[in-house]
Amino acid sequence: MSEMADAIRELTQEKGFSLDSVKQTIENTLRAAYKRTFGTADNCIVTFADDMSDVTVASRKTIVDGVYDPVTEIELEDALKLSPECELGDEIDIVVDPKTFDRSAVSVGKQETHKGLNESFKDKLYNEYKDKVGEIIIGYFQREYNGNIYVDLGKVEGVLPKKYQSPREVYNKNDRIKAFIVDLKRISSGLQLVLSRSDPKFVQSILELEVPEIQDKTVEIKKIVRDAGYRTKIAVSTTKEDVDPVGSCVGPKGMRIQNVIRELEGEKIDVLRYSDDPVVFIKNALSPAEVNRVVILDDEKKTALAIVNDEQFSVAIGKNGQNVRLANRLCDWSIDVKTEEQAAEMDLTEITTRRAQELFTNTAAPAEPEEISVIADLPGVNQEVAAKLKEAGYEDIEKFALAYENGELNGLESVTAEELEEVSKIVHNTVEFVEEEEEETSEVAPTEENTAEEEEEYFCPECGAKITLDMTHCPSCGVEFEFEEDEE
Repeated sequence: MSEMADAIRELTQEKGFSLDSVKQTIENTLRAAYKRTFGTADNCIVTFADDMSDVTVASRKTIVDGVYDPVTEIELEDALKLSPECELGDEIDIVVDPKTFDRSAVSVGKQETHKGLNESFKDKLYNEYKDKVGEIIIGYFQREYNGNIYVDLGKVEGVLPKKYQSPREVYNKNDRIKAFIVDLKRISSGLQLVLSRSDPKFVQSILELEVPEIQDKTVEIKKIVRDAGYRTKIAVSTTKEDVDPVGSCVGPKGMRIQNVIRELEGEKIDVLRYSDDPVVFIKNALSPAEVNRVVILDDEKKTALAIVNDEQFSVAIGKNGQNVRLANRLCDWSIDVKTEEQAAEMDLTEITTRRAQELFTNTAAPAEPEEISVIADLPGVNQEVAAKLKEAGYEDIEKFALAYENGELNGLESVTAEELEEVSKIVHNTVEFVEEEEEETSEVAPTEENTAEEEEEYFCPECGAKITLDMTHCPSCGVEFEFEEDEE
């Protein structure tokens, strides 16, 4: 079996197959040949040497007194010749020489080997390329069939479907093709990569390679819309005020964007600044047209009116409506373009008045804090813990907080200390306890006379004990009182 060991080493070292997959393939091959020879492979045992220098096939048989199935059973007398210590009912492994298998068994084994190696090869390729979906790959034109272009990518084959091709691009034999990987497909010969040159992400990937500011996250691509082969619009923003995102993408003398245009075979590209303000964003999205003003017709339906000069009208609309159509997709708004003359014929007074009222009168009132009184209503609280606290009589948040602070909850067996601490943290971070103001019994301010009476106090002249005007004797020393009113 040394030849098989050599084959194992060749497959693992030169072909790149994993050792486990090769071992599994060889085992399946020998078991298939064994089954073809003996009718079953249930008792077939394949064992590899530790250093993979040899592999053995054995038939595991049960020792019996009277054989009914010679494939799975062996007489005690015959078993004792192989192992003197065996007994009835024991199992014994008898080595089988694969060279004794008939030709049909060998043929079956070969088929199983090819099948196993092909599956291992497909799995290896799939694992190698599955993380490359969404990346750019370079290959060479191989052939065209039914409009689909097949690309030589080395280890695997790529297919550029007609629907993913740019309509202005034409390829010849051995032309270099750069494309975007959108999917993987398992085929009989291995693996096939589905490619695209019309996907907006293809433009984004090329731009990321050309613009360092995008790679270091200084400039962010907000959205890309594309009419492949004709025009692409890219909305960009920046995290730093001193960086011009549009200028960064265009590059010195337009070199960066020209490299992208060259790769796209002359496709027009509009790079514009993104804005959260729909009015500003719509103006930018309609570039290269100059927009005089934008009127928001309906915020909920996202409809807007862009007003331009007569000479800018065709630019804003674009050929066959392409420019405004891409702007609609980029902004996610329905944009209607009108000239100044056309807008003058429309009654925009009501719209302008309504938006002015919304601007000055519909100011959002500050949201009142939500009143929460029970543990179960706290955001993020474990409802099982809340149910246990309710059962223990600590459903009220204020009662829970006081009990937790006083240590009364330490004796609860149903709730752990960690769970109590977690609930306490949520209460601390979420709830603000508000002390209710005591209602005043009277809104009338006290008079000076009443204040004087409340503040005037009397004391016994003998012992100094506090007394009142209605007393006739001191409660402490018993001296008799006689009060005299001052004459005014």
